[in-house]
Amino acid sequence: MANIAEYFKSVGSGIKSLVSGMGVTGKEFFTPKITEQYPENRGTLKIADRFRAELTLIYDEQGRHKCIGCGICQMNCPNGTIKLETKMVDLPDGKKKRKLDKYLYDLGSCTFCMLCVTTCPQHALEFSNDFEQAVFTRDKLVKQLNYRPEPEGEPLPAPKPAIAPEELARIKAEALKKAEAIKAAKAAEAAKAAGAD
Repeated sequence: MANIAEYFKSVGSGIKSLVSGMGVTGKEFFTPKITEQYPENRGTLKIADRFRAELTLIYDEQGRHKCIGCGICQMNCPNGTIKLETKMVDLPDGKKKRKLDKYLYDLGSCTFCMLCVTTCPQHALEFSNDFEQAVFTRDKLVKQLNYRPEPEGEPLPAPKPAIAPEELARIKAEALKKAEAIKAAKAAEAAKAAGAD
């Protein structure tokens, strides 16, 4: 007899649970819907400004970016998502300068930690909030960020003017005078200290 009572008690609790669950479902059935009608509403879709979707280089009006190819972002990336390729270019004054050749970014392995953006000394990187990044192969997730061609007639730093020989001789003479004065002051201090003993 106890088993029959227990059976009907469990059936009653099951029906009570079913009714309470159906009550929640019924209430949600009549609440206003907030479902986004994506992709039909692309024009009015609001994406949060802080949303991190894809790493990009910041370009100015002339089409130049500020990346100097220092590699700090590459070193700070925890997943090895960033690969920099640089080249050496000759300047008009005969010196060599490292310049960015390719900036490769693997969106598929990025954790969006933003360490690359915060540690960039030139503030050349930012995250866009373009969230539509779906592709059919992983190869297409590897992107070259400096895809724009180099602007024509990019100004190189002007060569430093050579110092006239007379000016150079004057600067050397002043430096020698300062060095002799310092040496004489130290010798006087040493003699004074030796006389005090």
